[in-house]
Amino acid sequence: MNVPDNTSLVVGVGNLYRSDDAVGILVARHLQELADPRLHILEHSGEGVSLMESWKGRDHVILVDAVSSDAPPGTLHCINAVEEPVPAKFLSCSSHNFGLAEAIEMSRALDQLPRRLQVFGIEGENFQPGERLSAKVEAILKKVIDKILQQVS
Repeated sequence: MNVPDNTSLVVGVGNLYRSDDAVGILVARHLQELADPRLHILEHSGEGVSLMESWKGRDHVILVDAVSSDAPPGTLHCINAVEEPVPAKFLSCSSHNFGLAEAIEMSRALDQLPRRLQVFGIEGENFQPGERLSAKVEAILKKVIDKILQQVS
């Protein structure tokens, strides 16, 4: 990836055709519209090996994805993935056997994590086929975008 070293990489992970699973990609698209020179935006399906390649050599990476746990829909989970593992159960809605959580842990084992790696997990409500976010997930989009912009200021 040929990107300036001083930019933060924001990776929006998801599937546009699985309702709330699209939230990471939609956050990435909103950020892309801002044309902030501090950010490099990437949309991603969540396949682990490709994720590892996307952040290789990067200093600051922010991952945004839908998660599924016992929290209420629309909850924002912020994880410093350098300091703590991402719970694999969060990302159980992924169709990949080697997805985001596994990519982070493999990078950790290989000592290839970015210096700063933050995961913004948005608790989803509906992961069925569809192209609309649930109301609770849509309601948190602006908060997620604002938090990401705070991370790079």
